[in-house]
Amino acid sequence: MATKEVFHGVPGILRPFKEFIESKGLKKGDQVLYYGVPGTCTPFVELLGFAVRSLELEQVFVPYVDEKKANIMQNVPDIGMQVRVAPVNLNPRAIVVMGGLSMPNVPIKAEQVKAVIDKHTGAMVIGVCFMHMFEKAGWMNTITFDCVIDATIDPVEVTKKG
Repeated sequence: MATKEVFHGVPGILRPFKEFIESKGLKKGDQVLYYGVPGTCTPFVELLGFAVRSLELEQVFVPYVDEKKANIMQNVPDIGMQVRVAPVNLNPRAIVVMGGLSMPNVPIKAEQVKAVIDKHTGAMVIGVCFMHMFEKAGWMNTITFDCVIDATIDPVEVTKKG
């Protein structure tokens, strides 16, 4: 990684993601695959998808690395991006690896993700994680990312009445 920039908040994740996608010349109909943990990564994938909705890309969520279970994402008016069950042929221009896959309790290894990436020659690889998870899990030594967006959620403040 050559250039490091610092941003803040949710826009600090979404704007750089969209700018990177745009800078690589993706156009209407190009496919973006998001690999992540069902449930925990899904809302973040939907946020990322929403950020690039105007580019009219074909966006697909893959639970873990099981491409047979890939689902198309669609923009639902007044709601946002939603994962929908729909058959899809995979031919990505961009692959987004979510950091949830690298969490200690998730049964996915970096080598499995690398094997999936290697099947899709020519696709750029973007990592999106929190709290330096790719580094902590040692994934930076296995996967070559074209861009990594690493956000921090700290502190988390909870206020309760009574």
